[in-house]
Amino acid sequence: MTKRVVQQAELAPAVLAAARSGDQQAFAALVEHYDPRLRALAYHLLADPHETDDALQDTYVKVYKGLQGFAGDAALSTWLTRITYTTCMDLLRRRSHVVPLPDLEPEHSLPQAPDPTDDLSSRSTVRNALCRLPPEQRAVVVLVGVQGLDYRQAGEILGVPSGTVASRLSSARKTLRNSLRGGDEPLVVTDRIEEVSS
Repeated sequence: MTKRVVQQAELAPAVLAAARSGDQQAFAALVEHYDPRLRALAYHLLADPHETDDALQDTYVKVYKGLQGFAGDAALSTWLTRITYTTCMDLLRRRSHVVPLPDLEPEHSLPQAPDPTDDLSSRSTVRNALCRLPPEQRAVVVLVGVQGLDYRQAGEILGVPSGTVASRLSSARKTLRNSLRGGDEPLVVTDRIEEVSS
């Protein structure tokens, strides 16, 4: 049975207001509140603890600069996760080679909540299979499967319709199942995911 992560509560409105007005302690509280979920997404996308740290540093600089302009049209967590996702995708696009997966996951980069792979016999095998998916599919698996977002919320973060989220998740699950069962079908999946309407 797959464990589901309970979604994290949003930051208190008073802390957000203080951070928007430039209060350094409030901004630090914002970072501390959201860092575990943002770090989990970045690590699963980048598969490298140093690049994860770099991506999050870039993310927090962007957040600090853009916080006053945050209109609140989406939840703060959605806005932050979207910035993290686009920052990671930019890093992946700039990569000229595939970075091998580290043998050990640093403890600080793991999500605080239970990981759905905990019940499987070989967490390393699952992690390797996940990291071999195209980044767009990997992001959907992390957002929906690990962080417990619904398709609409994941679609807001990824900038795609919820139907596309469902399509990417279905493809990712099929590929992961096949890979973990030792199927003959190669794990490398086309980078082009067809957009479907929600």
